[in-house]
Amino acid sequence: MVHLQLCIFKLMSTIKTFRTVALLEGISFLLFAISMPLKYGYDILWPNKIIGMAHGVLFLLYIVLVGLLHFENKWGIKRSFWAVLASLLPFGTFVADSKIFKPYQSATQV
Repeated sequence: MVHLQLCIFKLMSTIKTFRTVALLEGISFLLFAISMPLKYGYDILWPNKIIGMAHGVLFLLYIVLVGLLHFENKWGIKRSFWAVLASLLPFGTFVADSKIFKPYQSATQV
């Protein structure tokens, strides 16, 4: 599994991988708006379990990638702080993608 992840990271730049994970993490966060009422209002548990697991994995991967970008690409404390904060707010990763991540990727492409 680790070897597969390393191959994926080699094929895609870290910022491109990060933007993909940020998008998926944001979507999984918003899917809780559907799964939580199903869980607590209608006692339907399985969607929340699936979305919760996916969101947890994506959130951890997002935080690891912020750390990688912080140290490998010399992200400052401010940029890293806003990236982490964005993962905690609904729609945060979408806003951060357009305001922080996409401009950074454009500026670093050769």
